[in-house]
Amino acid sequence: MKTIENLRFDEERALYASDDTEIINCRFEGPADGESALKECNNIVVKNCYCDLRYPMWHCNGLVVEDCVQTENCRAALWYDNGVTLKNCTLDGIKAVRECAGVKIEGCGINSPEFGWRSRDIEITNSKVVSQYAFFESKNITADGLELEGKYTFQYIENSTFKNCKFQTKDAFWHAKNVTVYDSVLGGEYLAWYSENLTLVRCHIKGTQPLCYCKNLKLIDCTTEDCDLAFEYSDVEATIRGDIISVKNPESGKIYADEIGELIVTKDSRRPVEAELFEGGQKIYPAKEDRQTA
Repeated sequence: MKTIENLRFDEERALYASDDTEIINCRFEGPADGESALKECNNIVVKNCYCDLRYPMWHCNGLVVEDCVQTENCRAALWYDNGVTLKNCTLDGIKAVRECAGVKIEGCGINSPEFGWRSRDIEITNSKVVSQYAFFESKNITADGLELEGKYTFQYIENSTFKNCKFQTKDAFWHAKNVTVYDSVLGGEYLAWYSENLTLVRCHIKGTQPLCYCKNLKLIDCTTEDCDLAFEYSDVEATIRGDIISVKNPESGKIYADEIGELIVTKDSRRPVEAELFEGGQKIYPAKEDRQTA
């Protein structure tokens, strides 16, 4: 491979259409304020570099980025790329990683609003992401050891698996399909409304009004904290270790918990409330009188 080392670039398309090139200890910054430094490149390795310019890595195929810094000025850093590895990097620019395929993220610290949109085949390990609106409409995500802080996270994602993660978000997993989460903490509000085929295994769920309007929802040996008005209009099979504050108008399925603080069945429910609830192993809904008056 060709090697480019210890140089500074600030012009427009500084290394446009480079192939089979290793770029080491370089800086992309300067008064010319040029964009698209590494656009349309193939088989590129970038190590120990500093990027302070816009749109540096678009339409690249075979891109390895290690021990690099992308500042907040480095907006929309990776778009339309295929085969990307990001290792031990700092990404602080808005809209990093969009419409990419085959993305591996390892040991990275990311602070990027609107991160990871409409991408597929994403592998994430031991990384932290801060993003108000992350992974919108992405598919085939696998994550282990991901810590994520944001608001509108994982909306409309499909076919994804998460393990040993910690999420502090709002409106996470809305409209998600075919997603499984293992041994993770899911904190926030209005978790996973309108999801389909969502399975949570040994997860800790925190926050108000979780898991409403869900189809084929499964909770296996999960715990809850500050969870009220849960499961409204959901089709759910749940086993909850410990207590849950309240369950409201669950449409179908079975819910087992050690303690259910309150079951709310409203007269104005727009859907039938036909789920079975069990508290401490004893069936509490529907009771005989409930069936007689239904």
